[in-house]
Amino acid sequence: LVGGIQKANSLPEAGEDHDFYYSFSDFREFRKAQGTRILNNVHDLLKQFHVRCRWPNRNTSCSNVDVDDLYESLVEANDTLLEEVDTSLDEASGLSKNRKPILSPAVRQGGPMVSSWNRKTRDNNNKDGNFRLLLAKNIQRPQMKFKDKIDNSNTPFIPIIKYKPNALKPLDQGLASRGRGQEVQNPEDLSVPSVIADFIHQQRVNSASENPVNRISHPYEFELQRFEPPATQLKEAKEQLYDSLEDTPFTLVETVEQLESLSQKLMEAQEFAVDLEHHSYRSFLGFVCLMQISTRDHDFLVDTLELRNDLHLLNESFTNPNILKVFHGADMDVGWLQRDFGIYVVNMFDTGQASRVLALERFSLAFLLKKFCGVTADKQYQLADWRIRPLPEEMIRYAREDTHYLLYIHDRLRNELIRTGNENNNLLLSVYSRSTEVCQKHYEKPLFTSESYMNLYTKQRRPLNPVQLRAFRALYAWRDTIARREDESYGYVLPNHMLFTIAETLPREPQGVLACCNPVPTLVKQYVNEVHQLILQSRDASTTVRLRRYTL
Repeated sequence: LVGGIQKANSLPEAGEDHDFYYSFSDFREFRKAQGTRILNNVHDLLKQFHVRCRWPNRNTSCSNVDVDDLYESLVEANDTLLEEVDTSLDEASGLSKNRKPILSPAVRQGGPMVSSWNRKTRDNNNKDGNFRLLLAKNIQRPQMKFKDKIDNSNTPFIPIIKYKPNALKPLDQGLASRGRGQEVQNPEDLSVPSVIADFIHQQRVNSASENPVNRISHPYEFELQRFEPPATQLKEAKEQLYDSLEDTPFTLVETVEQLESLSQKLMEAQEFAVDLEHHSYRSFLGFVCLMQISTRDHDFLVDTLELRNDLHLLNESFTNPNILKVFHGADMDVGWLQRDFGIYVVNMFDTGQASRVLALERFSLAFLLKKFCGVTADKQYQLADWRIRPLPEEMIRYAREDTHYLLYIHDRLRNELIRTGNENNNLLLSVYSRSTEVCQKHYEKPLFTSESYMNLYTKQRRPLNPVQLRAFRALYAWRDTIARREDESYGYVLPNHMLFTIAETLPREPQGVLACCNPVPTLVKQYVNEVHQLILQSRDASTTVRLRRYTL
């Protein structure tokens, strides 16, 4: 297993490295052959152990499958196998078989993806290598309780910040007067013909992308452009070792009173570490389920589902330029904070950026934990559903570990950057510059245009004829509409590989649409006749397929 992991880690990473190698035909052929061989081997193993999950038939080319969906299926299969092992061991040892866990394996439901997939860790005392994908058995959708209305409209994101603490430049009055969750009227809502609505929408999207002036500026752009790290953060200092989890006070923040107390404590701190747990499978835009914060002597878990409309209180400390905020890989976290809570960050040290500046062997938090803390990363709750309430003790411990060690890791990285850099602290200042650039990022909503489908089509490299491509385009537009309306992810409405299969097959009957999907997504079953009509219209070249969409 270790050897396999090492070999996998030596493969070209997604991005420029992989794209470079992929330009060589020998690499493409080798990759395709080995990918197909691996798919066949996994298929045979699953068949041998009678595991039922979404997996391609034998001899299916790896170029005709969706890797993300396969990863999810493999997790489900592993969970099934491990459950069978656990059951067999319990039976062999005579343990009770009537235990009722509060969590159930996600193999019985669609499995959600969460944000921190490469950041989880357990301490060295944990020998349990089980990899579990967990969901609550019966969970009400948290969005139903949100006080603000979820804005899935096909319009650019407008910051929800209402007041601006630590401001060097006042908040734009347009933002201050705009109500949270305030709807933006769309031409469709005003009975504007879809052709005109689409034209208006694309013109505005193009105008915004071509002319930055037309975009709403970052509320803290002025402050971030002028930020300079305090002198105390640029000096080598003694590294403060962390206490064990058991010896560190812990608070689960679930009330406004507790949140106000936390805000005050953070304002008195010199630095604190932050991480987020995010859910995106049963939501179009996704939402933050949990916020982890650690000071030098206290761990906090903030229930962001319960306190969603009050989290802006933390802006006092998050935007204070004299208080250091330590993140790891904050690129996504910064956007989620803006979208859900109107929180912005000033004075950040991103340990992921520090790893890159120091050119360490790996950039993940798991590597830093092992290198500096001797903690071995464990993916036990890698795909846990963080919507679950109340949180089980195991997940609470797991979440705490994400930030508990982070301030000490910062200490080690800061001192190493100072020792490795020149007399001008070039490396440490580079990390602060990179981290500030991350803070300057805007959250951007996914916007649909009549050409959006091409991004997925070109990425998958699955050739379609003109009729199939018309169907693919229509299905892509339908999926976008349903996902926004029902507040579900693309993967829940219609996974990519099923979208391609339906477009390639062009079924003539509604039952044929269902036959292309295994298992059949709930919303495809609900709207099967509508999907079928899109296929029939795509087959008829003389029919213009009306792409329903949310537009400006």
